[in-house]
Amino acid sequence: MINARLYLMQRLTAIAMLPLIITHLVVMIYAINGGLSAEEILGRTQGSIGWAVFYGSFVLFAAIHGAIGFRTILYEWFVPNITVCSVASIALLVILSGLGLRAVYAVTWL
Repeated sequence: MINARLYLMQRLTAIAMLPLIITHLVVMIYAINGGLSAEEILGRTQGSIGWAVFYGSFVLFAAIHGAIGFRTILYEWFVPNITVCSVASIALLVILSGLGLRAVYAVTWL
């Protein structure tokens, strides 16, 4: 039952990330083609709750999606012990979420 839930969660995070990925790519292409420097881009994101929510949700969806995939790969290829795989994937989820949210904080609030 847990595998079915994780499968569904991974698919849902992929669906949720799709518009975020497209928006990110469009904005980055627009910024680069518009000749914006990194300093100008950061100037536009600093203090923006909208960008913080956008990239914060992106980070969380990506961390969940990646951790579930990591668990599956570990189990199928390396460690046939589901408990070890689950603990490793939770550790990866915490690391990715922490680093990603720290980066979002740096881009939107510092």
